[in-house]
Amino acid sequence: MEGPKVAIHGAGSIGCFVGGSWAAAGLPVRFVGRESVREAVAENGMTLTDSTGWLVRLAPEQVDFSTKPAALAKADIIALCVKSTSTAEAAKEIAKHGRKGALVVSFQNGVSNGELLRGMLGRNFEVVDGMVPYNVAYLGHGRWHKGTAGDLVAGDAPRTHDLSEQVGEGPGRLRIEANMAGIAWGKLLINLNNAVNALSGRTLLEELKERDYRRVLAASIVEALDILALAKIEPAKIGPVPPKLLPHVIAAPDFVFRHFLKIQKIDAKARSSMYDDLRAGRRTEIDFLNGEVVKLATRVRRRAPVNEAIVALIKQAEAGVEHLWTPQDLRRHVMEAHKGTPLFGY
Repeated sequence: MEGPKVAIHGAGSIGCFVGGSWAAAGLPVRFVGRESVREAVAENGMTLTDSTGWLVRLAPEQVDFSTKPAALAKADIIALCVKSTSTAEAAKEIAKHGRKGALVVSFQNGVSNGELLRGMLGRNFEVVDGMVPYNVAYLGHGRWHKGTAGDLVAGDAPRTHDLSEQVGEGPGRLRIEANMAGIAWGKLLINLNNAVNALSGRTLLEELKERDYRRVLAASIVEALDILALAKIEPAKIGPVPPKLLPHVIAAPDFVFRHFLKIQKIDAKARSSMYDDLRAGRRTEIDFLNGEVVKLATRVRRRAPVNEAIVALIKQAEAGVEHLWTPQDLRRHVMEAHKGTPLFGY
């Protein structure tokens, strides 16, 4: 194989799909992840699929998988796919084991991981922000399925351009963008649905077919857009709808929204990663999603009551309070306390 040596640090669902699709494109890829994933790959290999019918299978002997961060040592490029809750720990591992001068691309949710990585890694590594627009579901037995559309995005740097050319035009293709701050906030607006989906306990399609769930999501986006405007931050367009129109489309009547769902091509198997985290008893990324809206509101001397309420519900679920919310109950709980605000219209 030719091209830069790539390490996927945090080879969970996203990391396995990204790394597997890059390996299928001919790049030398090493995976660093949990023992349970290594065992599944050792037994079954990797099978990658998407909603278009694309399928690739890598035999066990074709997959270089390690559970030790020392495996990062020879990588020219480290694609960081750990959850945002593990960024600081991953940065320490990269600093200790990574090759000096390596490129670190943060393919993580949220808006603050790149800043944290640059602060911890200093000048020894080149850190570039990235974005994953799609959902990947683990189907068991070494099978990962990309359930929603979109291309990976990375910041504008000479080595990311080179990487993009090496990856080519397959499902793992990489688009280069200069405005990664706007991209990150645009993606965060969409990711506000992660919590709603987790609280619903349903697949993404089942959840989004319920207008009351969508009204809660729309209200959280309206609130975030107001806070971003006060902070003079312009979120980028992610997907077919501009950020300012997104809540109106999401909260639209069912017969209108069904057309939008067809455009999005959401697979019937897809769920949010936050749903998976709650089910597995893991800490979620809520502080790096809705929690970022709450933090930014504090900085501009405002409150974000809808996002505050959603954060509180996820924190309760993390603490072991098992409760799946019906569409009507979730809307009532999150929004009835805010009847006096414009948000209540959603």
